[in-house]
Amino acid sequence: MTVTAPPSGSPRHPPRMPRPSPVPRVTDERVVRRAAGMSGAEFWRAVEREGTPLTGPDPEGAADHAVVTFLWRGSPATRAVLVSPNKIADPRDPSGNLMDRVPGTDVWHWSVRMRRDWHATYTLCVDEGGGPADDAAYWPWLRTQRRSDPYNPHALAGRWDGDPTPCVALSGAPGSTEWRERPGVPRGSVSVHSVRSALLGNERRVWRYVPAGGVEPGAELPVLVLLDGEMWQPGLGVATLLDNLVADGRIPPLAALLPESLGADTRWAEMTCDPRFAGFLADELLPWAGADLPLTADPARTVVAGQSLGGLTAAYAAVTAPGRFGCVLAQSGSFWWPNGPGAQWLTERIAASPRLPVRFRLAAGEQEWVALPANRRLRDTLAAKGYDDAVYREYNGGHDYLCWRTELAEGLCDLLGPGTAGPVAG
Repeated sequence: MTVTAPPSGSPRHPPRMPRPSPVPRVTDERVVRRAAGMSGAEFWRAVEREGTPLTGPDPEGAADHAVVTFLWRGSPATRAVLVSPNKIADPRDPSGNLMDRVPGTDVWHWSVRMRRDWHATYTLCVDEGGGPADDAAYWPWLRTQRRSDPYNPHALAGRWDGDPTPCVALSGAPGSTEWRERPGVPRGSVSVHSVRSALLGNERRVWRYVPAGGVEPGAELPVLVLLDGEMWQPGLGVATLLDNLVADGRIPPLAALLPESLGADTRWAEMTCDPRFAGFLADELLPWAGADLPLTADPARTVVAGQSLGGLTAAYAAVTAPGRFGCVLAQSGSFWWPNGPGAQWLTERIAASPRLPVRFRLAAGEQEWVALPANRRLRDTLAAKGYDDAVYREYNGGHDYLCWRTELAEGLCDLLGPGTAGPVAG
């Protein structure tokens, strides 16, 4: 179908929507009693052995829930500690995420009741003096006072060379073993290139993954185009995931193209249904890679994937060029866009157009109260238009690369794995 971008100028942020339910905060009395009944040195030695955050049985007795307690070892200068698990907060009441201090100790704590399949990154921000007295200025300032969690060895790479972000995964959360290097697994090669776009008038790095062992004569490689490439490789090391999935026979050997986003402003401009960026992906990036790699021309074996605005862009690229991209993997897609008149513009265009030969694999987090309604509406729109092969999933998490990496693995297997069929013709 022919799709042109709507007028520019909408606000560069999602809609401001109140949290639909309170943050499920609780107090873990077991931790409070331990902190009050032990010397500080004993308590923190125990915490170091266990690792943070601490998890314990649900205070309501439900086997599928747990209480999760975040901790901070304060100093005499500590005035406040803000803990922010991804999307487990109420923007209207940031004070609800302030830790309490166990009286007479250096133990600061904050607990939340979560289902045992929850996983998330989180931030810790510590006020040790020097902040503004004005309440309106205080909260933005406090969020700049980030600290690492010294008792949590688990962290995820930060965005745009930022510091690693600590993370938590409860016992029922999806595993991450597919992201670890395994002895004996053949490793593909990753190279970095500079690719110029005449359509966009700019140049960017593109990471290119080629499977181990090269390509057999006459074979054609399926293709993954994964947006925000600088985060996925080298940040998260997606090449290791691809190596493992190929070695396990869950996906065929494939090529992956990972174009970087050129900073927040350029990313917003290019990844809000810009036909030039969609043209770059379909008409410049794929031909560039195909000049020296035997890439398939079959759209049913070509996946475009992205997260947040990248998820919106992946869907937009496929509906503008279904002859190039026959598979969409959109995670927490910003399908609310634009914020204001014409909201959920891409969903409206899909609803008003004939069914296309494109397979959609959508996923969103249960904690994403802003993105979730628009993702569900796109799901329902696809069903109404006859996209019977579309897949939609919700996971217990937020707007979070920790969750997206799991969904990326599952989505690639759904779209490219053994026995997968191509999209139904429109």
